[in-house]
Amino acid sequence: MDIQTNLEPQNPETDGGLPQPTLPPPTQPASPGGQNTSLAVPVSIVIAGALIAFAVYSSPNKIAAPTGAANNAAADVAGAVELRAVDNSDHILGNPNAQVKVIEFSDTECPFCKRFHTTMQQVMNEYGKDGRVAWVYRHLPLDSLHPKARKEAEATECAFKLGGNEKFWAYLDKIFEVTPTNNGLDLALLPKLASDLGIDKAAFEQCLNSGEFAAAITKSIEEGTKAGAQGTPYSLVVTKSGKKLPINGALPYDSVKQIIDSALAEK
Repeated sequence: MDIQTNLEPQNPETDGGLPQPTLPPPTQPASPGGQNTSLAVPVSIVIAGALIAFAVYSSPNKIAAPTGAANNAAADVAGAVELRAVDNSDHILGNPNAQVKVIEFSDTECPFCKRFHTTMQQVMNEYGKDGRVAWVYRHLPLDSLHPKARKEAEATECAFKLGGNEKFWAYLDKIFEVTPTNNGLDLALLPKLASDLGIDKAAFEQCLNSGEFAAAITKSIEEGTKAGAQGTPYSLVVTKSGKKLPINGALPYDSVKQIIDSALAEK
């Protein structure tokens, strides 16, 4: 596929992402008489352009984050990412055989993920009830920004172990509901949240303290990176034919709806 480049700032509604190149101030060599030469500005422009081009093409991931719904819908990233196929190890809300699957990589302490979680709930209310769309949740805690999020991810897995898929989604909803985000959740609340949902508190604490799911979270982080995530939330809308349409950041519902409608319209 053609490699896209984008010199606009990263989508502000995502945690993480590649830093933008920082340019030095223009240099204006002085003439012997003390006046700036007429060539100073053109030369500075050429130098700045060269620096930008080098920064973009030397970055580790040259697929730029699309800046709007139209770009997201048009950009099939098949071949540019390595995405594990959905299987019975995944957390799936809705019809596992749905025509379209939204695979989301998320961080429970990311404020934009909290916003996008509500958006995905809207998606499922409209498209999930009749089985057209399924929501697949995968973990991508950003340790450098939200060190608590990894333990919260493990907690959701303990909820799944002790209560199945229904409790997993209920527990995930509860975390996003109560966390102030940005590493603000008191981890001491995790067992209480489980107990409030009818999960055995002692068994939950034993599971969480054991670190049983630590390796699984690490694996999910690695999968998110291979799938092209540069921040959170990062989602891929997978069509019936296997096309992968990226959603970078917490796009509003109307924009996500356009992408899903486009995916559903695929022949």
